[in-house]
Amino acid sequence: MRYRLFGNTGLKVSEICLGTMTFGEEFKWGSDEKSSLEVFKTYVEAGGNFLDTANYYTKGTSETLIGKFASKIRQSLVIATKYTLSQDPKDPNASGNHRKNLFRSLEESLKRLKTDYIDIYWVHAFDGITPIEETLRALDDAVRQGKILYAGISDAPAWVIAKGNTEALFRNKIAFSGIQVNYSLIERTSERDLIPMAEDFKMAVTAWSPLGMGVLAGKYSSPEGKKGPKESRFAINPEFGKRFLSEKNLAIAKTVQQIAKKLKVTAAEVALNWLLQRPFPVIPIVGAKNKKQLQENLGCLNFKLNEKDLKLLDEVSDISLGFPHDFLKESGIRKLIHGEVEDKLLL
Repeated sequence: MRYRLFGNTGLKVSEICLGTMTFGEEFKWGSDEKSSLEVFKTYVEAGGNFLDTANYYTKGTSETLIGKFASKIRQSLVIATKYTLSQDPKDPNASGNHRKNLFRSLEESLKRLKTDYIDIYWVHAFDGITPIEETLRALDDAVRQGKILYAGISDAPAWVIAKGNTEALFRNKIAFSGIQVNYSLIERTSERDLIPMAEDFKMAVTAWSPLGMGVLAGKYSSPEGKKGPKESRFAINPEFGKRFLSEKNLAIAKTVQQIAKKLKVTAAEVALNWLLQRPFPVIPIVGAKNKKQLQENLGCLNFKLNEKDLKLLDEVSDISLGFPHDFLKESGIRKLIHGEVEDKLLL
């Protein structure tokens, strides 16, 4: 396991982050405490130090188990958790990104994690209501109180993040050091605006669902068809996976499997290795239900896809960047902008 800097900070995090949404059985497709502990130990023994959880995951059990497992090695770990999602459907203020919910959620997470500080505190999602300035001021207060060290944001538009970070940096307040995005071979739309924005602000990019909810691992091209295994999250909640099981996505998964067969590795290893070799730093958030599954996924660190295979994967998963990106890349438009100098520019 190697390490990356978490955005424009000196914090060193593993090149693979351990996702812990599977810690606990409340969501019906997770793991019991024994299996979760085995996954945790396997990750740490492999050199991993970056744990991702949320107050919402398995109704708080994920945080509780991490607090239990990490108690003796807390200082060597980078623990990241999140807040935003509703914790009480009857309480209008038990959700969202406002100050009240932030501090309420933070205090509860600290108790479950059995720690007095959180390394990275993520806004779980843009709530569409709370001004980003309010959220960042509250995060800055939490940093000054020593309850969190760094801040990040997940599932938010690029313009919201850019607006918040611009004001925060101008006012010398805490800014978002990283983003979490749904990013994989079957979901590359973050390349349109979110990832370029993160590069410009020198933010870390962490990728959730790097295996496309299991599609890229070959789970849904089995004889059981599109529904997948009986214990899968799609089988439990079919609506959850509809957008992941398109013909294009299954075709991408087939290409991944063909490369995996040629290299004698798993499809999951190929999909994760593609992420690790992007032209910009990406930290995949990898979850696992058991020790064996995690060990197989960590195998992605033991090889590198060659240029031919990378090109094939890029092409089969290619997306349109949309307006204005594709428009501005047209040669005719470039010449209208730069004139005859266009062909002489050294960029």
